[in-house]
Amino acid sequence: MSDWYLYLIRTNAGHLYTGITTDVSRRFSEHLAGAPKGARALRGKGPLTLVYQTLVGDRSTALKLEYRVKQMSKAQKEALVTLQQPLCPDHADTPPHPETPRSRAPLAADDNHSESGGAQAE
Repeated sequence: MSDWYLYLIRTNAGHLYTGITTDVSRRFSEHLAGAPKGARALRGKGPLTLVYQTLVGDRSTALKLEYRVKQMSKAQKEALVTLQQPLCPDHADTPPHPETPRSRAPLAADDNHSESGGAQAE
């Protein structure tokens, strides 16, 4: 079983991209190189800066936390980057409460992607 990481990359325009990987250094290099392995959402958006990374456990937990981060507001994602706090894998399965303001949900990033596919920009 591999250790999985969640990471955030800042684009030149200030957007945050979220992804998961087993090797942050390799994956960031792939993003910098662009095609064919770099995320389509990051192509032409450089320079890119790796601004956050945290060990999250197994792939299943990484996917769940990636989804939660993608649901966060820009302010929450910026707080995650600023504070450099780890995400809590224990709450990966907990859906955000519908009455909870986004500013109180877990912290994280803007544009999103993972090795498992899919990109999302805020």
